[in-house]
Amino acid sequence: MSAIQPSPFPFQFELFGERFHYHYIFETLAFIIGIRVYCYLKKGISDPISDDNRLWIMLGAMLGALVGSRIVAVLETPEVLNHLTLSILYQSKTIVGGLLGGLIGVELIKKAIKVNVASGDIYVVPIIVALFIGRIGCFSMGIDEPTYGIPTSFFTGMNLGDGIKRHPIMLYEMVFLISLLLMFSRIRTRNMLNGDRFKLFMVLYFLFRFLIEFIKPYQNLFLHLSSIHWSAIFIFLYYYKFIFRIIKSPS
Repeated sequence: MSAIQPSPFPFQFELFGERFHYHYIFETLAFIIGIRVYCYLKKGISDPISDDNRLWIMLGAMLGALVGSRIVAVLETPEVLNHLTLSILYQSKTIVGGLLGGLIGVELIKKAIKVNVASGDIYVVPIIVALFIGRIGCFSMGIDEPTYGIPTSFFTGMNLGDGIKRHPIMLYEMVFLISLLLMFSRIRTRNMLNGDRFKLFMVLYFLFRFLIEFIKPYQNLFLHLSSIHWSAIFIFLYYYKFIFRIIKSPS
């Protein structure tokens, strides 16, 4: 068996005598570029939702994402609940929980401001772009962030910093996100019901996360499934009418 090559992970830079992960830079870039893509796409379209209500909806999404990302992340490691602190809660986050919490936050805000129009389609491409940029940062951390996969002998296996060839989960997700971006680009002019693009994104992304979770060293939350699995199941149940509709009408 050939020796595993030394790993460059995690990628870090030095500043004022301290070493920092590039992940923080990519997280910031993901947010900034995602907002810029949203502003660019919003130009020239007729938005059925007023600017004031759109701001309220974005606020609901951000607050929901803030809470949801922490809750789902903490539940990924259930034993942490025995010694949970505000510091642990704040530092824990996952995009699955962010999307789930953001969805709940948006729906609550829309009920409060009495908006009945689907509001998510315009966010699909900005979210995909932001996710891709953020995942570059996650990948650069190697095993310093729990987004790596289980050991593998598959040709894609990589030494992410612990001398073991593992599934590079973030690379898989980046490829998946590119395919999603290409797909939504192809159906950009297709006549679809308002809100269906966002629903399609959520179902496909959570399906990917549900499946990819099985090649991660996840911890059992309930019935041998992780909090990521259960978040995905919630989304499938929430959008079950949409799922049945697109299955019946694939064209």
